[in-house]
Amino acid sequence: MTSSSLAAAPVRYSLVAMGLHWLMALVLIGLFGVGVYMVDLPVSPARLKLYNWHKWAGITVLALALVRLLWRLWKRPPPLPQTMLLAMPGWQRLAHHGTHGLMYLLFFAVPLTGWAYSSASGFRVLWFGRIALPDFVPISQALADNFKLGHNVLAMGLALLVLVHVAAALKHHFVDGDGLMSRMLPGRG
Repeated sequence: MTSSSLAAAPVRYSLVAMGLHWLMALVLIGLFGVGVYMVDLPVSPARLKLYNWHKWAGITVLALALVRLLWRLWKRPPPLPQTMLLAMPGWQRLAHHGTHGLMYLLFFAVPLTGWAYSSASGFRVLWFGRIALPDFVPISQALADNFKLGHNVLAMGLALLVLVHVAAALKHHFVDGDGLMSRMLPGRG
């Protein structure tokens, strides 16, 4: 690496930010997979177990999202290197910021609508099967139906945004070769 490429190397995220990023990525992948799988299962103890796991994992995402947001506000993420900003068309900069903003919004909206759906259906959420969380909407089939639809639509939207995020990271890594992805990889740089 030359001294000019060292000067242009992207500044990395903190280890805490990296850990939260990859932990949430793994939990979200698991949640989405289980969520898609469990809805078509017949009513059984296995289905009930998966629903309960899905709920506590969703609440875990909500807690991680709060920690992640607070960390991001306290320790600002590294800015994009000036050379990348100048090389990016305006729509890519907008997509970069818009995708991140929407993902953060959905990190909260998806679990909250799932929790509301569970509450409106009359099923209490037990975090890790032990800690009873309060119901924050009344029991109502009409509300449950609306929250179920909202939860499903928002979860699909989050999955789509995650795919866009991954595709953009892979494009930066393999096509542009600009080192942007290394900012979020532990042990690199």
